[in-house]
Amino acid sequence: MNRVSLTDPWRLGPYEIPNRVLLAPLAGIGTWFVRLQARRHGAGMAVSEMVSSFAIHHRNEKTMRELLFVHPDERALGAADGAPVSIQLFGQDPDVMRSAAETAAQAGAGVIDLNMGCPVPKVCKTGAGAALIKDPDTAVAVARAAAEGSGLPVTVKLRSGQRPGETDGYALAHRLVDEAGVAAIGFHPRSAAVHHKGTPDYDLAARLVASLDAPVILTGGLHTPAEIDAAYERTGAAAVMLARGSLGNPWLFEQVLGRREGEPEPAEVQAELDWLMDRAVEHLGEPRAARWLRKAYPWYVQRLVADPRAQKQLNEALQRTASPAQARALLAAVPAAPIPV
Repeated sequence: MNRVSLTDPWRLGPYEIPNRVLLAPLAGIGTWFVRLQARRHGAGMAVSEMVSSFAIHHRNEKTMRELLFVHPDERALGAADGAPVSIQLFGQDPDVMRSAAETAAQAGAGVIDLNMGCPVPKVCKTGAGAALIKDPDTAVAVARAAAEGSGLPVTVKLRSGQRPGETDGYALAHRLVDEAGVAAIGFHPRSAAVHHKGTPDYDLAARLVASLDAPVILTGGLHTPAEIDAAYERTGAAAVMLARGSLGNPWLFEQVLGRREGEPEPAEVQAELDWLMDRAVEHLGEPRAARWLRKAYPWYVQRLVADPRAQKQLNEALQRTASPAQARALLAAVPAAPIPV
């Protein structure tokens, strides 16, 4: 039984993280403004979307300008509560990773997180992501290189294995801590093959917590306060990372931390989406923000429109918008009525 509250601070390397509810890395989503949104709603720390170590090493312009960008508001929050920004990198070449981690540290990262769990074929076929679960020697070398290059605490996000029933990730976690000095393990106790389907093996996560000489951060299958509390208690993890459950629902951080009860009113949802749209434009400019926001609209529409048919119609209309202004005009016509979620 976990007798430490999710609201309690904890240590990650030299940092005291203010609470135990974090934003997980979200590929293609975890921009600075999504991280900042989670932090505004109480997240103790936020991890970036995964960034290619090769793109950083070769100084890809878009990567350097956008994916490594740490916003001044993030820095201000970190200065106030001591939580660093964590930048997640992926790659299988230790020398390239050493270079990329050094650059990420210079850009403002306070923690380097390594992705060794991504199941996407185009990542795995290069030997990165979840492919490293089957190549533990390289995984250890990559983690060691990230620490050497950055001089920062290194964390690693792992799956339980590549295929159902495998527990190679459990074994790799121990090697990463024992041989590479990894500061914490983010553990998703489902195989890479099932992606986000199936039931997480929280008993395996509990065994890892009990046997590992480093904090374990639990992720996977955490969508509601009840699910989060139950998994946290069952595993004894040091912290939890919220991923898909927080998309369009940053209030989940507040609920889990006991800072609010109940769901947000439609006006709150509208205001939050408006904030997100403004920040997307700030980061990407209007034309690209309009495209990026198409993935975000459905997260919020489900909280604004109760009727499934009307919800589908609004989502389809939003997908056709060419600017945030067009989207705002559609959203302004949504009736302000409370809906169940």
